[in-house]
Amino acid sequence: MVSEAQQSWWQFQGHAVHGLCETPETGHLQRPALLLVHGFGASTDHWRHNIPVLARTHEVHAIDLLGFGRSAKPAGLAYGGALWRDQLVTYVRECIGRPTVIAGNSLGGFAALAAGAALGDHAAGVVLLNAAGPFSDEQSATPEGWGAIARRTIGTALLKSPVLQRLLFENLRRPATIRRTLNQVYIDKTNVDDWLVESIRRPSLDPGAFGVFRTVFDIPRGQPLDELFAGLSAPLLLLWGIRDPWINAAGRRSSFQRHAPEATTEVVLEAGHCPHDEVPEQVNAALASWLESLEASPVSPNTSNLEPSL
Repeated sequence: MVSEAQQSWWQFQGHAVHGLCETPETGHLQRPALLLVHGFGASTDHWRHNIPVLARTHEVHAIDLLGFGRSAKPAGLAYGGALWRDQLVTYVRECIGRPTVIAGNSLGGFAALAAGAALGDHAAGVVLLNAAGPFSDEQSATPEGWGAIARRTIGTALLKSPVLQRLLFENLRRPATIRRTLNQVYIDKTNVDDWLVESIRRPSLDPGAFGVFRTVFDIPRGQPLDELFAGLSAPLLLLWGIRDPWINAAGRRSSFQRHAPEATTEVVLEAGHCPHDEVPEQVNAALASWLESLEASPVSPNTSNLEPSL
């Protein structure tokens, strides 16, 4: 199933941003809106199995972060957490205009958390799916993903070479390499299909894509996750693909449990780095249940752990 949500275009800092929106026929204005945020190298296409289901009850938006998907990839832009945080905050205020739950995967999770903290009362909730980002006591602030794999494989010093970066970029955007990478991070490979591979390859052909790719090795340190958690007033849902090979999911889960707000719900899934696309039925069900609990008790959100049968 691929989303048939309405496409839209919006300007942020003078640059074109691609988005999707789908709404139910009635009742959605009484519920918070949802904003879905993809990870590094992905796009709104990665929510193909989520938007149609979630939009049965809620107004659902998804946007491509600047530098990714169908959005602009301008040279010289300061790509990083601050830019993407501000993009999300501005989108909520200008295009949605009411309390919004922001959900993000990987790099998008870091941006979603930062935006949720910055939005204050305009954030109805934050959902993190295997979120990237550092804690204060961690050395590296670079999000996990292709860049992390490349550093482990080749070494950070060598990757400072523009020539090697270009060679790596050309290899990583080959369909066979994209498929192999996806097969590494999806435990159930059913949804690693030609459509998904092409949705990742296509934006890499855009002018400016290589310049964006190069920034992954030099993204400035973002605000630590523990500081963002301390500034978050909205309810939090942590969705874990516990067998994620790109991050130590069990270890990160322990760190999140130490720092996350008390009013936090957790769902642990037998999946890899992208549970929303690998096991979408389970993610959609968990998210719907959590949203229902928020709407039933807006002052005292559900704090119990959810452990669905797998």
